[in-house]
Amino acid sequence: MTPWYIYIVENKLNQYYTGICTNIERRFAEHQSSGPKCAKALKGKGPLRLKFRCKVDSHSEALKLEIWIKKLNKANKVKLVNNCLCDAPIQNTLLDESK
Repeated sequence: MTPWYIYIVENKLNQYYTGICTNIERRFAEHQSSGPKCAKALKGKGPLRLKFRCKVDSHSEALKLEIWIKKLNKANKVKLVNNCLCDAPIQNTLLDESK
């Protein structure tokens, strides 16, 4: 079974972009190139920094985590990135979303 990754990229405006893929290095290079496979949200906003990555077991789990992360406010995304919670079951990690 092919492993999937969830990742967070930060652009020059300090905005976060969350995505999923099967190959982090390839996908990050596509984003950095601003070519046809770059996410529209990242085009022209480089330099980009890979701030977070987490390996998951399935495409389904990656999609669920992507949705969960995208629903977090910026403060909790920063906590996620800074605490490197990729070894924990991050969807169950208690983050204070009220701040």
